[in-house]
Amino acid sequence: MMMSIGMASLPLIFLLIFYEVSSADWGVSYSNSQICALKNSSVTIYCTYTYPTGHQIKKVFWAKNSVGEEYTNLSEDPEYSQRLQYLGDKQNNCTIRLSHVTQKDSQNYYFRFITELDKWIGKPGVSLTVTDLQVESPETVKEGHNVSLTCKSSCTLTDRATFIWFRNSQPLTERRDRNNQLLLQSVRREDAGRYSCGVQGHKLTSPAVELNVTFEPSSVSVSIISPSGEIVEGDSVTLICSSDSNPPPEISWFKEGMFVGSGRIYSISKISSDNSGEYKCKSNNEHGEKDSEAVTLNVMYPPRNVSVSISPSGEIVEGNSVTLSCSSDSNPPPEISWFKGGRILGSGRIYSISKISSDHSGEYKCKSRNKHAEKYSDAVMLNVTYAPRNAVASISPSGEIVEGDSVTLSCSSDSNPPAEISWFKGEMFVGSERNYNMSKISSDYSGEYKCKSRNKHGEKNSDVVILNIMYPPRNVSVSINGSGVIVEGDSVTLICSSDSNPPALDFSWLKGRMIVGSGRIYNISKISSDHSGEYKCKSRNKHGEKYSDALTLCVMSVRWVLWFKAFGVGVAVGGVAFGLGGASVYTCLTKRMNRRSAMKDSGNSDPSEDFNLCNAYDEL
Repeated sequence: MMMSIGMASLPLIFLLIFYEVSSADWGVSYSNSQICALKNSSVTIYCTYTYPTGHQIKKVFWAKNSVGEEYTNLSEDPEYSQRLQYLGDKQNNCTIRLSHVTQKDSQNYYFRFITELDKWIGKPGVSLTVTDLQVESPETVKEGHNVSLTCKSSCTLTDRATFIWFRNSQPLTERRDRNNQLLLQSVRREDAGRYSCGVQGHKLTSPAVELNVTFEPSSVSVSIISPSGEIVEGDSVTLICSSDSNPPPEISWFKEGMFVGSGRIYSISKISSDNSGEYKCKSNNEHGEKDSEAVTLNVMYPPRNVSVSISPSGEIVEGNSVTLSCSSDSNPPPEISWFKGGRILGSGRIYSISKISSDHSGEYKCKSRNKHAEKYSDAVMLNVTYAPRNAVASISPSGEIVEGDSVTLSCSSDSNPPAEISWFKGEMFVGSERNYNMSKISSDYSGEYKCKSRNKHGEKNSDVVILNIMYPPRNVSVSINGSGVIVEGDSVTLICSSDSNPPALDFSWLKGRMIVGSGRIYNISKISSDHSGEYKCKSRNKHGEKYSDALTLCVMSVRWVLWFKAFGVGVAVGGVAFGLGGASVYTCLTKRMNRRSAMKDSGNSDPSEDFNLCNAYDEL
C-alpha cells in the first residue's frame, strides 16, 4: 500500500512505502516513518487501520509524544486544532493533513482508535522533520571565474522537487539547474547581487546571501568641478576620478608626471596660476591598474602684487611736486583707481600732485581691477614736512592758582617733523619739553610766559600767557605816622602794611587781645594815657590771615615832658632815652622794664603791663 504527502497547495507528492504496526487483526499502517517537509507547507500523512470483526469504533484521534500512558488528542490542542484536518473515517482510513508547519512541529505522531471492547495505538508512529532553505556560496568571486551556489535543507527532500533561484528578489528563469545547485560560468560583474533559492510552486525562499564579483579598474576618467566655467585664481577647484572596479581602488593623482595627492577627490582651495597644468589619475586595486586621460587646468587670475611707489623718494617738503605710481600683475591688464583714505582721487597708473601742502599728507593706495576681481595696494604714507605754526601756550589747572599748588604749562604746535619746545619767562629761558612743570609754586613764579616751537624748517612763538599766583597775607607790620614824643591830646595814626594776592581788604586792630578797630589805617584823636599799650593788626584774604608784630604806644603827660626837658632828658617815640641828669629816673624805669621782662619770660605777661610801664613816669 502507498501514501503521498502534500505541501500546502503544492502538487509536491512524496511516494512512500507503507509500514504496518499490527498484532493479529489489530494494526495501523503509515506511510514512510520519516517525513521531511518545508517550513510553512502542508503535510498529508496517509494512514489505514484494522481491527477484529465484531468491534465497533467509538473514537479515533492523532497524538504526539505521550506523557506516560496518556495521549492527548491533537484536535483538542490549541497549537494544532486550527491546523489539523482529519481526512479519514471510523472504518479504516486514518489520513490527516497538518498545515503551516514550523520547526516546532518536528515530532513523532501516532494514530489511536478505541472500540467498545478495546483500544489501540499505532506505534512507533511517524517522525516529522520541518526544514527551511539555506544558500551556500563563496562570498567573493573574480570576474571571469566560475562559481557554484547550493540550496541546502536540513533533511532530504524528494527528487521530484524543482529548485528555483532569485537574484535581488528577481527569479532567474534562464539560469535554472536540475538539482539544488546553481552554476555561474565566466562570472560577469553584472552577476553580483543577493541570491536566494526556493522550491517551485512554494512560497518559501531562503535568506539571501551576497555574491561579490571583483574585477580590475576600467573606465577611468577625470572630471573637473568649478563654480564657474572659467577657472579663476582664488576659486576652489575639485578634480574627481571615476573608476569602475571591485574592490574599490586606490587613487593617485599626478601633475605632469609628479605625484600630488591621493584619494578619489583631489581638491585645490584658493587655486593660483601655479596650479595650471595637465592632471591625470591612476586607479589601482589587487587585480590591476589603469590611468585616466589627462585633463588641463588653465587658471585665470585677478590683479596681484599691487603696490605704490613715491617719487621723489626722499623727504617731501611743502611746495614740492610728487608723483605716485601703481604697479600690478594681472590678466587681463587692470584698470587703476587712486584713493586717499576712503575718497577716490583719480584714475590711471600715475597720479601727480604739484605744489604739495600739508593737506596732502595721509595714506594713499591704488585699486587694480579686471573682470575677475579687484585688489588694493597696501597704503603708503605721504608725509609732507613743514615749519611750526599755530603755537599755543596753555596753563593747567585753568582756574585760580594758589601758592603751593603744582602747575603745568603746555605748548601745542602744528609742525612736521615735531618741533623742539623752549619756555621763556619774560625774555629769560626757563625750560624745554612740551610740558613745563612747576611744583609747590610760589609768588616768585608769577609773570608772563611763552613757548617757542622750532624744527629744521623754521620756528614760531606762542602768544604770552600770564601766571598769577594767589597767596595769603605775609610781611604784616604796623607803622606810626609822625615823629617825636606822643603827648596827651595829640592825634596818632597807625598804618597796617601787608603783602598778599589778592590784596587783603579785611584788617582788624587789636590792643592787647581786644579788638579796637578795622581798616588798614587806625586813627586816635586827642590821645590820652589810657591809649598806651601794645597794638597789632591782622591782615586777611580768602587764602589766610596773619598778625603783625606788636607795637608799644606810650603816651606822656605834659608835665613830664616839661620835666624831662628841664633836666635834659631826651624822650623818643614809643620809649624813653635818658640824659646825664636823669639818673634817678633811669634807675626807676629800668626796674620797671626788668620786672616786665621777667614777667614775659615766666609766661605770665599781662597785656596791661605796657600801660603800667607808661604810668611809671607818674610814680616817679
